[in-house]
Amino acid sequence: MPRRPDPAVRLLLVERAARMLAAREPVTLRALVEGTGASTMAVYTHFGGMPGLWSAVRQEGFTRLAARLAAVPRTDDAVHDLAALGVAYARSALEHPELYRAMFDARADLTDEAAADAAFDRLVDAAARARDEGRLDPGTDPRTLATQVWAAGHGLVSLVVQGVLPADVLAPLATGTTVALLTAAGDDAGRCRASVEGAWAAG
Repeated sequence: MPRRPDPAVRLLLVERAARMLAAREPVTLRALVEGTGASTMAVYTHFGGMPGLWSAVRQEGFTRLAARLAAVPRTDDAVHDLAALGVAYARSALEHPELYRAMFDARADLTDEAAADAAFDRLVDAAARARDEGRLDPGTDPRTLATQVWAAGHGLVSLVVQGVLPADVLAPLATGTTVALLTAAGDDAGRCRASVEGAWAAG
């Protein structure tokens, strides 16, 4: 009876490939499995080959991010929740920087695009709640605002992950940017800052 693929080996290869990619090391079959105890055939067993491996690396990043965002509790303060999702996004990137770098390499297709969409849709939902609760202007488009918040946060997080900015500036810069975007969308400046700072303090 053939042995079933070991999920632990699959995850090991995904994480090793992400580290090698981040370190700009050549990722060959032999280099990938060296020191892991796995054979080169494991890449075909688990991923069908190198293209499947790169898709799995991207997917793993989005899967972990989606799980992290899903764990963010919903409160009665939608602006706090929107900021808290941004905090969770940042924490996920800092905890898994190699996967974070690989997530946005669109040369490899995602096997489950819904995981990426689900993560973004949580931002859209929080922005819609903030509008509907009267914190933002009635004409605010939640998807546009969520895109602005995500793009700003992604830019800052990427600079930290790449070592351009120190990690200790992330919270104050992200807070200032988020407050600026949300007050421009109609929120009260003082109330908005309290909500956003509370999210970072809790995260």
